[in-house]
Amino acid sequence: MTEYVGIDWAYRKAAWCAKSAGGAISAEGFTPADEDGLAKLVVQLGTDVKACVEMMSGAVWVRDRLRSAGWQVEVADARRVKAVAPLACKTDRVDARVLAELCRRDLVPALWIPSLEERELPERLRRRTHLVPLRTSAANRVYGLGTQWGLRLSADRLRGKDGLELLARSDMPTVWQRSIEEALALIELLDQRIAPLDQELTPIARANRDVALLVTIPGVGDLLALTLAAEIGDISRFPSARKLVGYAGMAPGVRQSGDRTKTGLPLSKAGSRTLRWAAVEAAQHARRESNPWHQLYTDLCKRSGKNDAKSAVARKVLTAAWHMLSLQQPFKPSSPRGGTSPVPASSISVLAA
Repeated sequence: MTEYVGIDWAYRKAAWCAKSAGGAISAEGFTPADEDGLAKLVVQLGTDVKACVEMMSGAVWVRDRLRSAGWQVEVADARRVKAVAPLACKTDRVDARVLAELCRRDLVPALWIPSLEERELPERLRRRTHLVPLRTSAANRVYGLGTQWGLRLSADRLRGKDGLELLARSDMPTVWQRSIEEALALIELLDQRIAPLDQELTPIARANRDVALLVTIPGVGDLLALTLAAEIGDISRFPSARKLVGYAGMAPGVRQSGDRTKTGLPLSKAGSRTLRWAAVEAAQHARRESNPWHQLYTDLCKRSGKNDAKSAVARKVLTAAWHMLSLQQPFKPSSPRGGTSPVPASSISVLAA
């Protein structure tokens, strides 16, 4: 007889609950949150099991290990589980029971999980995404320390042949010079880590059909386009551009109560952090007058500030990316300086239909 199991995975222990086809709890308890704990659970419940585990760090590994033991396992979207089954009393045991019941009723809000091979490229890009801001932060620190003593020298200038000589001839005290030298050494180390990644990823980017389209968006280079493409995956997963924007956590917050709707709340940021970062990176180029979203960016900077302006342009970038990938057409702005979303020209008739 099939058992329906819900697993609330945590860092040290996991709560689990098994239900019969009729809905009665047949067994429940806690198990260590490691491979031995999963093995004990399989031995206790057998292999005729349908299960779900709530999404968190390690959930995909749990799914893969249990599937290798013969279980049917899905990973549930934690936010949608909470929406389906809000509870006043929330404990790990209760969560496991809720997951088991959703599994039994075939109501699991399952997440799309790419294969191991498909997850490898995004992980390599996230590794680079982790390192590049560290380098930028170190470079900014070098410049900031210099301005404290009347020097306006960039990290690149100080890394030149006579950079340290310029520093030594300045009036900057030794302690601050030492801080700059440490930051420059960190930049050197990060360059040594980032360069091999760039060499690996650049050929992959140039051979990718979606990247060839995305690089036509102003401000998007090969590796940023590859990051966008890898995080988006199959564009057919998103029935509309709004869904893609929501997946990136870039949709403006909305609160409704009765006939009242309040918009303009902070972004949800509940989605792909890397996709959100890539879209905002592309939006940085809206400061340039040649950028098709420059007017939108400038107007919003005056009204709401730079952060809101960048978020708005990032949504335009994602919207354009959705149309381009859906239609397999390059970027073409609808107007040279307008605030409307630039999309491929031929998509206008499609959208109007």
